[in-house]
Amino acid sequence: MALGRRGRDRSINYWPGFVDALSTLLLVFIFLLSVFTLTQYFLTQEMMGKDTVLQRLEAQIRQLTDLLSLERASGQAADSELATLRASLEEAEAERDHLRGQIAAVPAPSDNGREQALTREVELQKDAATSALARIDLLNQQIAALRRQMAALEEALNVAETRDKESQAKIADLGKRLNVALAQRVQELTRYRSEFFGRLRAILGNRPDIRIVGDRFVFQSEVFFDPGSATLRPEARAELDKLADAVLELEKDIPQDMSWALRIDGHTDRQPISNAQFPSNWELSSARAIAVVQYLIARGVSPSHLIAAGFGEYQPMDTANTPEAYARNRRIELKLTER
Repeated sequence: MALGRRGRDRSINYWPGFVDALSTLLLVFIFLLSVFTLTQYFLTQEMMGKDTVLQRLEAQIRQLTDLLSLERASGQAADSELATLRASLEEAEAERDHLRGQIAAVPAPSDNGREQALTREVELQKDAATSALARIDLLNQQIAALRRQMAALEEALNVAETRDKESQAKIADLGKRLNVALAQRVQELTRYRSEFFGRLRAILGNRPDIRIVGDRFVFQSEVFFDPGSATLRPEARAELDKLADAVLELEKDIPQDMSWALRIDGHTDRQPISNAQFPSNWELSSARAIAVVQYLIARGVSPSHLIAAGFGEYQPMDTANTPEAYARNRRIELKLTER
């Protein structure tokens, strides 16, 4: 009997330890979820701040560009006025030199017998010389005034040139800051594109007829359409529902003030088509892209975030004339891009 009781006492109850481990795992999951939520909130706030700085930089560049245009217009007007003053100065100096030459040509008094005959002419010449001297004095005053005006204009031009250089330097600095801000926006869009493609890959799985090529997500046309048709196949709706869910999540993630769109590109092979519905591959590729866009809109995706484009057979992925190449070229491509 004693041995039986000992055997029963040695049995181990694992249930409390399992409950403790499960509670600890649940607490760790809740903690990680809280950290992720806080991180998303702070990232959103930081991106909103970047957008405000970007708008302020663009406004400053526009204002400085307007001021620079006004300064250049003023400088051109000053240059024109300065050229006019210089021409007037040259004319005044030429007239002054001419009058001085006339004064120098007045004959001096003579002791010969012709002095009395020339007295009246000399007096007339002296009167003319006196008038010329008075005019020369007036011209000298005008020349001095013109030179003062020219000096003032040159100083104004120097100030305008200095301001022009400062404005250009400031515009260049703002341009660099704007380029940095734009580069950051491009990096953010690239990050969202990578996350979107990764999410699509996880949703759709590793199918041979769905792949990522560069910055595009490529579906073979047979996933959605029968040959020569732009009507969605019934079995294609499940794949498009997954795509719509991914785009709807993307709309929640990307800030509303970021300009982006998902472009749906339709491509065909080079085999010609001509019927009442599709006169050429242009119409077929465009109709297929529009059909995908319309389905996504019906699932709730915003039309402002969708673009439909048809390329016909003119953007092939494989230039060979084989059935395999034709199959590769018949495709629907998704590209996350800026509007």
